[in-house]
Amino acid sequence: MFQILYVLIKAIEPFLVPICFISAWAIVFMILGNILAAIRSSHRRAKMMHQIPCANCAYFTNDHRLKCPIHPTIASSEAAIGCSDYESTRPEFLDQFG
Repeated sequence: MFQILYVLIKAIEPFLVPICFISAWAIVFMILGNILAAIRSSHRRAKMMHQIPCANCAYFTNDHRLKCPIHPTIASSEAAIGCSDYESTRPEFLDQFG
């Protein structure tokens, strides 16, 4: 049994170094790809969360029990983007700049 294994290892020995080299670099590139995908995904999620207007709304109470008396179910969520009852607490001239 070990003789067959020894012969097999000796047969693939010249190819072992290139196979390991390519495999190691493939693993490194996969890890880097996953890291970049995670960064891209979190950046996209952060952009979406910054569009939620609730924190600057006049009706926002900042109380964990009732964040918004008008729309309590969608307050501080993605569903609140484009809320029709939004009233800004910021000065009007600042709203022009975004």
